[in-house]
Amino acid sequence: MPPTHISIDRSLTQAEFDLFARLSGDDNPIHVDPDFSSRTRFGRTVAHGLFLCSILRGLAGQVRPDGRQIAKDVRFPAPTYTGEMMRFTAELVGEADGIAQVAVKVQRVADGIITCEGMFEMGVAA
Repeated sequence: MPPTHISIDRSLTQAEFDLFARLSGDDNPIHVDPDFSSRTRFGRTVAHGLFLCSILRGLAGQVRPDGRQIAKDVRFPAPTYTGEMMRFTAELVGEADGIAQVAVKVQRVADGIITCEGMFEMGVAA
């Protein structure tokens, strides 16, 4: 039986931001240019939101291995930076009519600040 809750802790790197930019085509300097980013309100590069969602999708797939993502609703209340330990979490919180609801969250371990949170809907076979 798959878990209903899964968390992993990991620190993201600039090399991962750069690779995601190349793969996605999103080379916005806020993600890939430390010099540019140092002059913004963030003070340094920040993760692509879809990079965070990609990691969370992997966890949601472990919670609901028979599901396929059919919708997501996420928000990014704070930036995710390189070099900080982050906790990525997915939790099965409901299921009805062949749709599983998986709550997802990214939280900075050091101070508990949530940098991404929301809900994925996973279609499951009846």
